[in-house]
Order: sequence, then C-alpha cells, then structure tokens
Amino acid sequence: MSDDRKKLKNTRRWVVKIGSALLTDNGCGLKHELLDNWVKQIVSLNERGIEIVIVSSGAVAEGVARLGWKTRPNIIHELQAAAAVGQMGLIQAYEVCFQKYGKHTAQILLTHDDIANRVRYLNARTSLNTLLSLGVAPIVNENDSVATDEIRLGDNDTLAALVANLIDAELLVLLTDQKGLFTANPRLDSTAKLIEEGKAGDKVLAAYAGDGGSLGRGGMRTKLKAAVIATRSGTQTIIASGNDDNILINIADGENVGTLLTTNKEPIAARKQWLANQSHVQGTITLDDGAIVALTRNGKSLLPVGISAVSGDFKRGEIIACVDKTGSVIARGLTNYDSVQAKLIMGKSNNEIEKLLGQLDEDELIHRDNLILV
Repeated sequence: MSDDRKKLKNTRRWVVKIGSALLTDNGCGLKHELLDNWVKQIVSLNERGIEIVIVSSGAVAEGVARLGWKTRPNIIHELQAAAAVGQMGLIQAYEVCFQKYGKHTAQILLTHDDIANRVRYLNARTSLNTLLSLGVAPIVNENDSVATDEIRLGDNDTLAALVANLIDAELLVLLTDQKGLFTANPRLDSTAKLIEEGKAGDKVLAAYAGDGGSLGRGGMRTKLKAAVIATRSGTQTIIASGNDDNILINIADGENVGTLLTTNKEPIAARKQWLANQSHVQGTITLDDGAIVALTRNGKSLLPVGISAVSGDFKRGEIIACVDKTGSVIARGLTNYDSVQAKLIMGKSNNEIEKLLGQLDEDELIHRDNLILV
C-alpha cells in the first residue's frame, strides 16, 4: 500500500460519479441490483463519518429505454425528452434504495449557468453543504431536460470534478465499467496493463485515453480532464470499476484498486476555483510583456498601463480573458472597469486615468485576488 493510498483512509468528503455504462443494462433500463449495492456501500461509509455527494449519469439512457428507442438520439429535443423521462426513473431508483437504510435523498440539477453565475454557484455550494450536514444523500446531475449545450458538450465526469471544487471534496471517485486507466484498450489488447498510480495532468497518460461509449458522453479522456479540474480544490481522483465487489469500501480502506491520480498542488482559494472553472468570457484584453511578467512571475495585479488592446463588450464585474500578443490566454479575472473605460485607460498611468475619467475608482483593472492564471 503506497503512502498516497494510506492517506485515503483519512478522507472525509467524497464525490462519487457513477457512469451510464454501469447504471444501465446496455440501454435496457437501470441495473437496480448494482445500484442497491453502491448505495449500501455509501451508507456504510457514511457511518464511518465520510460525507458523499453522488453525481449520477443514466437519465438519458434510462429515458431511451423507457421510450422504447433502440439507440441514443442525436436530435437535441429528443435528448431533452429522454432526459426528462429518464430522470424520473433514475431518482425514484435512488430514493427506493436509500429508503431501505432510512436515509433521505435530494435531487440537485445543475447547468453550466449555475457554475458561471457567482451567486448561484454560492447557493449551490450552501445547499450541498446543508444537505450533507443533515445526513441527506445529494444526487447531482446536469439539467439535460432544459439545457442544450450541456447535452452536446457536457459530461458528468467534468460535472463531478466541478462539484468536488464546489464542496472542497478530498476525493473524487469516477466509477466506470473498466478497472481503471490501462496502457491500451483492454477489450482489444490482452497485454494492456493497469496504471495503478499517476499524477493528474501528466500528458503521458492522455495518450492512453479513449472516447466514451454509445450510452454515455464521457471516456477516459474526460476522466483525466476531470482529475485536473479536481486538483484546483486539492482533490485526489480514483478511476475504478463499479462492477468490482465493495469497490467503495476497498478505496476507503486504502486498497490498491483502480487508478489513483494524485496532486501535490495546494487548494486554491474558492473564489479563484470559481474563476478557473469559467469557460465563457465577456471580453478580451491584450497584455504587453511587462504585464505578463508581473502576473505570471510576480503575482501582481493587472494595471491599465500593461494593456495594449481591448475587445468585446463587457461590464464592470464581468469575467474577461487576458491574452498575449499571439492570442494565447494567460489569465481570467473580474474587471473593475467596463469595456468603454478600459479602451480609454489602456496603456495609461494612474495620474492619466484620473484626468481621463474624472476620478480613479480602482488602481487595478483586475486585482490579483480576482485573477486566476490558466
């Protein structure tokens, strides 16, 4: 047992993601027996003092089965319909399983908008923390029945990692139908070897990753990306087989199961985690070489004097991207000035800014506390 495995024995807050390939019987409904087994393990871990949030796939696949469709559709409104129908069966199944052990469940449906909006992000964080404190089992899924880009682009591996950031989880468990990450596809190559441990973000591991199956949206590639996101809150990640007996118990006991992806990074501040998770920005500012050095090497705030160009239409307090001369993103942050003001004051000193605007609201265009390097 490695030292990193031993440390897992002391973890007290997990996010467990269960994939579609595990939950559904090849598209023919849910595997209730397996679901009951995972719930039994989760309840047992709760009794040890481990809090667990479940991120569950399977709504679309269950809906496809209930509607009698043979394959997962590609048309958005049909996917939304399948998600709406399937969500009923999915949550009902969880509720029945947890009620056997006298535990309540709660359904939490999130979209990218809930992550992008600071107020809703904090509300989701508070709700999940409150549910955990009450001993309730939160079941999280993307709100596929009303969203469009989430169905096309989203995946529950990423969502699980974002939830890990949201609640400051110590461990992210990605349960799949494989025993972990292999050096090759074990279904096709009998010489493929399981990678027992690695570092989250190691580019060598990405070469071994494949794509998802027909029922789900994820694959090993998305799991590796999720592990990188999880590092923002100092979270370790395990990719393991949900088909293995007592897999969650074995993980908690520090046994050598699955692929453990570790991180040596210290958790970044919650506000900066939120900034790092934003994929949509309202505008872009181009930095000169001096500003790039100030941000990346010296940890300084961004001053208007270091800006050479401004694009987009953004308001004070919105998220903007900071790029170099080639357009590569250096950082993201919350701007203290809107786009009109930013264009006026770019390249100017504080004395010049006060003359241009009639006042100097902030010394910095982006304060370092509201800025994250990417």
